[in-house]
Amino acid sequence: MDKARILSLYDMTPLNPAFNKDPYGMLAELRESRPVYRDTRAGTFILSRYADVRGVLSDNTMWRHPSHAEEDALVHRALLIRPPSDDPVLDQERVATILYLEEPDHSRVRAPLAKALYKRVARSRPLVQQIVDEWLDRIGGRTPFDAVDEFALKVPVDVIARILGVDNSLLDDFRDWSEALILSFNPLRSAEENARMRKGGANLSACMHALIAARRAKPEDDLVSDMVAAQAEGAQITDIELSSNFQALMVGGNLTTTDLIGNAIWLLLTHPEELAKLRADPSLINSAVEEALRFESPVDVTSRIASRDMALGGCPIKQGQVMYAALRAANWDPEVFREPARFDVCRKDAPHISFGGGAHVCIGAPLGRLEAQVALQSFFERYPGIRLAEPGKEPDWRIFPLFRGLKSLMVAR
Repeated sequence: MDKARILSLYDMTPLNPAFNKDPYGMLAELRESRPVYRDTRAGTFILSRYADVRGVLSDNTMWRHPSHAEEDALVHRALLIRPPSDDPVLDQERVATILYLEEPDHSRVRAPLAKALYKRVARSRPLVQQIVDEWLDRIGGRTPFDAVDEFALKVPVDVIARILGVDNSLLDDFRDWSEALILSFNPLRSAEENARMRKGGANLSACMHALIAARRAKPEDDLVSDMVAAQAEGAQITDIELSSNFQALMVGGNLTTTDLIGNAIWLLLTHPEELAKLRADPSLINSAVEEALRFESPVDVTSRIASRDMALGGCPIKQGQVMYAALRAANWDPEVFREPARFDVCRKDAPHISFGGGAHVCIGAPLGRLEAQVALQSFFERYPGIRLAEPGKEPDWRIFPLFRGLKSLMVAR
């Protein structure tokens, strides 16, 4: 393998212009030459073959919390370093999210939350449709317009806010706080970004605790009320854990679903034959969303920590060593996906792994899928002649480590 092209996990982020422009050639070299690759600079293994990635993510004995990682795992242990806080509630919320909880706490918190969330998602299609229509109405007949900033970015945060039960008068603030807290996913934050993240996080936490107290006093038809009721019925989950995971739902769903919708619009506009298939047969919307998730995953990697000495692809891995699963590489593995570089809304290959897997599979996946299905179908129905405003322009990918989404997408009617 050409080590000048693949040096480290640091090179496999949008901060590397070559990777940001086209990650797939670099990932193919890695997958074909060193599918289990020890990155000594970042202190991690990088897994790029579908079978290895799926196997590790499905192994529920693997650890998640960075405190389990060896000292050499510099990138992963950096997640433990947060700006100082003078608020003990915020400090507790940082470690209460199911993203990093281990058993038995993970199941204790996730099980009642997932049960309530999935029941609510199952009857949320009318709400999602209403929100999508509201944002399309705001765009109206204007042309050109930015399909990311004016549509894909707006829908997800409004959906999760209304599912939680946030008052409409707070939606603008809620969006601002959400955007600020998304910076927590960026390990290369500036001092100014740290300050914005702290302020947004404090405001969002206060909003969540106030909402929990309000719903305990007077329940309404929303997810916060569902979880307060679950507490009353015996679910062993604290208000701090509720607030932490409500915020995680909001931030994770906002970032990744925005990217899913924006990426999918771009893919369909740049593959007109596939868009024509979808227009001719709207029942293909589900498979079109799944193919967008596979072809241009919003998330680059997820991680696990070896809970025991093991071997993978003939490579020994010691307890405490970190494995980064390259979801994007696995989703383009030609051993699993026929013609992986072809965007095909009718694809029937093995399932992608863009939502991770195992006990830590993305809890918001059903909601993200629903939002994308409704948003895409409505967008292309509303604008039958929609096209790229600048068809020859290179995609404007956002520079944000470990995620892939468009910064803007100018379209015209």
